[in-house]
Amino acid sequence: MKRSRVLLLSVLFSLAGLSACNTMEGLGKDIQKVGDSIEDAANR
Repeated sequence: MKRSRVLLLSVLFSLAGLSACNTMEGLGKDIQKVGDSIEDAANR
């Protein structure tokens, strides 16, 4: 019983970590797009 709990918690924390990485990657892409737009506007 204790082993299955530890395994379940490990899987949950791993999934949470992976989700956070994907979220941060998406945020980085959004920030990059905003920066590119500002740069394009400044070059006009």
